[in-house]
Amino acid sequence: MKVTRASYRRDTYYKRVVTAVNQILCDGSIVAPVEVFIRMDLLKREKLEDWRFGRVPYLERVINCNLSKTGRILKILALHAEDRGLKPSRTVYKKWGKGVKPLLWFSKYRHPRLEAAYSTHYVQQRRKAESAPGPEAPGGPPRECSQDSSDSQELPTQ
Repeated sequence: MKVTRASYRRDTYYKRVVTAVNQILCDGSIVAPVEVFIRMDLLKREKLEDWRFGRVPYLERVINCNLSKTGRILKILALHAEDRGLKPSRTVYKKWGKGVKPLLWFSKYRHPRLEAAYSTHYVQQRRKAESAPGPEAPGGPPRECSQDSSDSQELPTQ
């Protein structure tokens, strides 16, 4: 099934993407596709870290699903973020660690559209009248945040 603006809410991955986005927005105001894959249990934090340190040549190699599935998830994420009023922001990923910091690649063949989809973060905009964060997200329905410690896992510090 091709993901379109008219059909994306009926896709089998829609609920999982929405759940991941809601969890991420409870913790902060920026939704990164790599974090969505982590929250969907399709990417392990250790594998993401291996990629960030340059030990893996491209991210798709360590995501635990096929390429058509990742493409669908990225498209659903983009459409859902737009509907929620999240502002897209391209982000540059560079290698972590010592030495030269080359750009990191998401896909094996460095396809420009895929690279753009993976590297676009979605930022929740605050209204000027808002002084403190409330339970309602701009452009979206109210969201409930639970403070369950099992949902929030941080990268180990070095």
